[in-house]
Amino acid sequence: MPRVPVRDDLRALEGYHSPQVDVRVRLNTNESPEAPPPAWREAFAAEVSRIEWNRYPDRAATEMRAAIGSLHGVGPENIFAANGSNEVLQTLLLTYAGAGRKVATFEPTYQLHGHIARLTGATVVEGERRADFTIDPAEVERVIAEHRPDVTFVCSPNNPTGVVEPESTVRAVVDMAPGLVVVDEAYAQFADWSALSLLDEDRPMVVVRTFSKTWSMAAARLGYVVAPTWVVSELEKVILPYHLDTAKQIAGRLAVGYVDDMNAR
Repeated sequence: MPRVPVRDDLRALEGYHSPQVDVRVRLNTNESPEAPPPAWREAFAAEVSRIEWNRYPDRAATEMRAAIGSLHGVGPENIFAANGSNEVLQTLLLTYAGAGRKVATFEPTYQLHGHIARLTGATVVEGERRADFTIDPAEVERVIAEHRPDVTFVCSPNNPTGVVEPESTVRAVVDMAPGLVVVDEAYAQFADWSALSLLDEDRPMVVVRTFSKTWSMAAARLGYVVAPTWVVSELEKVILPYHLDTAKQIAGRLAVGYVDDMNAR
């Protein structure tokens, strides 16, 4: 029996695979070498033991989203969480990219920005960074004028270069971009400022975070985006029902109570 062909635009793509090796420091995946605080692990184990395994999880993840929102001074309606920040990125791109739309990245940067965008059927347009790996607002202006992207990515601190974009650059991108600006702050704890300070209900910008790095919770696969309420409402149309299991919601909610311990490590 002949194989069923895949979409034409997927034929040339390769999957995103990072080798898994048994060493303490794994620079290729940038996992924390330290486990979460013992007190968090004890609290998590106690709550997990009381899970009603025959029941679906809270579909809206209300308590966890409220806890995460409290970290940033926003309500649960400004938080969308998913299975790692990659699923957050995928949901954003399924919602705002897709066939017939364009996504802008500035290379080199996190490969999954462009990869996931292509999986949704979007066209990826790439701008170049300066020699010091910072984003040049003039290059942003050129890319936007030529392509009018529906989604524009800014990764700060940038993966893999570690460069932190200044506030003036992010503001310039938001002011110029015709569509949604996604600021990926997976490594926010290593920066001296955050684009969270620029969030506004009337500004088409979102900030993506993860529990996989300094929170030492890569095994949990939990990420989130802080966004205007109208963005969160659209994302909720796209995500599958009950996508966050109960154990994951417990892990995220409890972790917020140990934020000082997590950051100190």
